[in-house]
Amino acid sequence: MPGQDAHTAAEQRFSVNLSILFTELPLLERPAAAAAAGFSAVELWWPWADSPTPGQSELDALGEAIEGAGVRLTGLNFYAGLLPGPDRGALSVPGAQSERFRANVEVAADLAGALGCGALNALYGNRVDGVAAAEQDALALENLALAAAAADRIGAVLLVETLNRTESPRYPLVSAQAAVDVVDQVNRVTGLDNARFLMDLYHLSMNGEDLPRAIERYTPVTGHVQIADNPGRGAPGTGRLPLDDLLQRLRKAGYEGWIGLEYQPGGRPSAEAFGWLPPGALGPVC
Repeated sequence: MPGQDAHTAAEQRFSVNLSILFTELPLLERPAAAAAAGFSAVELWWPWADSPTPGQSELDALGEAIEGAGVRLTGLNFYAGLLPGPDRGALSVPGAQSERFRANVEVAADLAGALGCGALNALYGNRVDGVAAAEQDALALENLALAAAAADRIGAVLLVETLNRTESPRYPLVSAQAAVDVVDQVNRVTGLDNARFLMDLYHLSMNGEDLPRAIERYTPVTGHVQIADNPGRGAPGTGRLPLDDLLQRLRKAGYEGWIGLEYQPGGRPSAEAFGWLPPGALGPVC
C-alpha cells in the first residue's frame, strides 16, 4: 500500500486471520506469533475442518492459547467444511453438511462467547446437483436463523459473506447485494436485527464490483471488513487495488470496526508480511 496516509492507517483497527496467515505454525502457536508481530486481535475460520464438535480439551486449548497470548478473538467462522478446499460453506447443503453445521452452532457460539468474540461468520454452501436452488435457500434461511439466535445469546452479530465466482463458481452469493438480501431476510425472520454483511474487498473486486459504490451503499449494514490485494490475494501493495483509498472511504462512511487481514503471505514467513503497515497502526486500541 505505497503512499498510504500513516495517520489514516493508524486509526484503523486491524485483526489478523490465523487461518490464512501464520499457518506455517501449529494452530496453538499462532496467537502468540500474531502478538509478537504486534497484533492485539485475531480471527479464525472454524479451525477443525473435519469436526464441527471437537472435544472440550481441544476447545479449551485454543481458548487458552488466545488468552495466554494476550490477544482478543474478533471473528470466528461457524463450521464450513474444508477451507481452503472444495467446500465453501455448509449451512445450505442438504444432508450431512447442514447437519454438521447445526451440530456446530452452539459449540462455536460457546467458544466465541467465552473469548468475548463479537462476530460469527456463517458461510452459505455451494449449489449441489439434484437439489433446487429454492430448497437450498429455504434450508439456508432456517439454519441462519438458528445461527442468529446463537449469536444473539452471546451478544454477537451474525455475518453473511460474499465470495467470488472465479474461485467459488457454485457459491450462490457472488455479489454484495445478494449477501445483503440474505441479511435482510434473516433479520425479518428472526426479529433480532443482528445479521450483518461481511464486506470482503478482495472477493468483491474479483467479482468486478464498483468498490467505492459498494462502500457507500453497504457500510450501514456491514458488521466486519476483510482485505487482500488483487490480483494474487497478497498483502496490500502486491496487487492493484487502491486499498489505502478504500480504507479511508470506509472510515468516512462510518465504519469503525475491525479490518481483518485475510491475505496470503506470499512465500515468506507470515511475520514478514506486514511491512505495508505504517508505524503506530498496530498500537493499543482504546
